[in-house]
Amino acid sequence: MLGLARSGLAAAAALERRGVEVVRADRELGNDEDVGLVKGVGLLVKSPGVPAEASLVAAARERGVPVWSEIELASRLLPNPILGVTGTNGKTTTAEWLGFMLGAPVAGNVGRALSELDGEVEPEQLVVVELSSFQLEDVDRFRPRIAVLLNLEPDHLDRHGSFEAYRDAKLRIFERAKTKIVPRGLGLEGTEFSADDPLPAEPLIRGAHNRENAAAATAAARAASIPEEQIAEALRTFPGVPHRLEPVRELNGVRYVNDSKATNVAAALRAIAAYEDEPVHLILGGSSKGEDFTPLAEALGPNIRSVHVIGETATELAEAIPGAERDGDLATALNEIEPQPGDVVLLSPACASYDQFSDFEDRGEEFRRLVQNLSA
Repeated sequence: MLGLARSGLAAAAALERRGVEVVRADRELGNDEDVGLVKGVGLLVKSPGVPAEASLVAAARERGVPVWSEIELASRLLPNPILGVTGTNGKTTTAEWLGFMLGAPVAGNVGRALSELDGEVEPEQLVVVELSSFQLEDVDRFRPRIAVLLNLEPDHLDRHGSFEAYRDAKLRIFERAKTKIVPRGLGLEGTEFSADDPLPAEPLIRGAHNRENAAAATAAARAASIPEEQIAEALRTFPGVPHRLEPVRELNGVRYVNDSKATNVAAALRAIAAYEDEPVHLILGGSSKGEDFTPLAEALGPNIRSVHVIGETATELAEAIPGAERDGDLATALNEIEPQPGDVVLLSPACASYDQFSDFEDRGEEFRRLVQNLSA
């Protein structure tokens, strides 16, 4: 088992419960002695954070040892049918929405590892699984009953190397899927959906992108034979997920919104579009994913009152967006913003968080803490 974070530990425990001998290895390993760990091993299971170029992965492949993702392993250990959800943006929201809609457990990319459900759910219980490109690139016979692709935008190019490689990893969700739910306009085979679809009820959470997520969830729920009224009730009442256009506070008539999960340009564009009719002070920046910020700069309309850039990409963003203020960090940005009643202060970074934070949740929690501490 290579990678000893949440999913790696869960996979190792599930195997050991079955009497399988597990060699646990951290992904930092890499010298000749460490590479020798794969000798005599029948299978290497790797956590999603471990790249394909890792020395132990390369050594396993050279020796003909199969390499599986934790998702591949868990899908073989669990007898449960799977409803898989992938896409560049909206995965967590849609997966959680489907769990809410179906009364089903949710596992995978965020929250519980799929292996953690081993022995905890009834065999016929449908499980909703959020799937990243990192998890899908190492599946082998993964066969979801229902597979959903939400969208495809450039992302994780620092890991995959090209959009084509990233796209290929995402599309592996469909290789053995029984039912395919796909975005209209991508030219893929399956049941199509779009933000313009008629729905049994309008979603509670705002944004055209969330209406698109709602349409995907509705199509998947119908494929799972969920009654229309049950779908409608979930659309009307699902409150959303933290760090995704999350209203944090209203202070002196100013609304503060945490969209820390917007870790790429496409996600930030969706957030900006959700507030296009309101005056916005925008906070951008973080660690680089190798994306071009020109489309972001071109999308900023007259409703954007100010732009504040922070973190590793601050210089690059400031060069792309004339007039952007380089504030360095969240605390400074919030202190520099001078909002008026009716304005929105929106954290939607368009970047990863690893320059100043442990992850996007950490960044969102810090934003929330800073906003709660603002004085009236």
